[in-house]
Amino acid sequence: MMNRYFITIVAFLVWISFFDKNDLITQYGYRCELSKLEADRDYFISEIAQSQQDLHDLMSDPEHLEKYAREHYFMKKDNEDLFIVETVTEPAE
Repeated sequence: MMNRYFITIVAFLVWISFFDKNDLITQYGYRCELSKLEADRDYFISEIAQSQQDLHDLMSDPEHLEKYAREHYFMKKDNEDLFIVETVTEPAE
């Protein structure tokens, strides 16, 4: 069992596993980074879909456009008064 082929194969596997530039630790890091990037991609795809749906709603429904303008840009009609109420939250101790 301790012939030269066995020793050569074991030495090759150790070299590939730990000392090569594409060792197991580096491959694990690449896999983790890939899964994070895929999660980010899925998040941004869902955000794009939501933005497209919001754009479609704003372009097709005038009431929705008015509601959006009032909530985000504090727009008002001529005969209305606008009161902005801000809530202050204290940090938890």
